[in-house]
Amino acid sequence: MFFYYFNYMIKKYYSILFAFVLFALPVKGIYGQNNEYIPSIEKSRAEKDVYMRDSASSPFNFKGKVQFEPLKYFPVDTNFVFKSKLIPFQHKDTVQIYGTKGEGRKVLKYGYVTIEINKKLYRINVYKGTSKQGEEYYSIWFTDKTTGHESYYVGRYIDFELNTDKDFIYTIDFNLAYNPYCAYSYAYSCAIPPKEEYIPVSITAGEKIFHNAETE
Repeated sequence: MFFYYFNYMIKKYYSILFAFVLFALPVKGIYGQNNEYIPSIEKSRAEKDVYMRDSASSPFNFKGKVQFEPLKYFPVDTNFVFKSKLIPFQHKDTVQIYGTKGEGRKVLKYGYVTIEINKKLYRINVYKGTSKQGEEYYSIWFTDKTTGHESYYVGRYIDFELNTDKDFIYTIDFNLAYNPYCAYSYAYSCAIPPKEEYIPVSITAGEKIFHNAETE
C-alpha cells in the first residue's frame, strides 16, 4: 500500500514541477511566429510618444513644461516574454517602500510570478498599492544589470492586471517595461523598487534611460 502511495506522490510532484517550469519559459515559439506582435508593440510606443508630447496630463506638460523628445527603447525581443501563474502569498505582508523624494509608502506584497532566463528560474514579486485617487493597482517593480546604465537608475515598472481565476496564466512581457514619471521630470516622485526586486541579468527589453539635460 505504501509503495503505491509513494509512487502516486512522486508522479504528482513531477507533474507540478513540470507545469511550474513550463509556465516560466519564454514564449518565443509563440510570438516568433506571430507577425502582428512586434508591430503592435512598436505601434503602442509611437502612440505613447504622441501622448507624452501633446497631452496636458503628460509628465512633459502637467507640472511645468519639460522639453520633449521621443522615448527610447530596446528592440522588441520575444525572449523576454514569459508565461506564469501568480502564486499569492499565504500571509500578505504590508511593507514600506520609499519614493524618490524620500516619502514612505505602504504597499501589500501580494504574490509572485516566475520567469526563466538562461535556464535559471527567478521569482518576481507582485505588489498591490492604492493611488492618491484611491484606486487599487497591481504592479511589478524591478531593477537589473542595465539599471543606471542603459535603463533608468531608479528602476522600471510593468503593470499587472489581476485576474479572478486562480489558475489564470499571465503574460509577463518585459517589452512593456516602462519608466516612472520621475524619469522625465523632477516634479514627480516615484516608487523605488525594493532591493529584493533586483534581477541579476541584463533585461534588454522595454524602455531605456531617458536622456534629457533637464532631468539628468
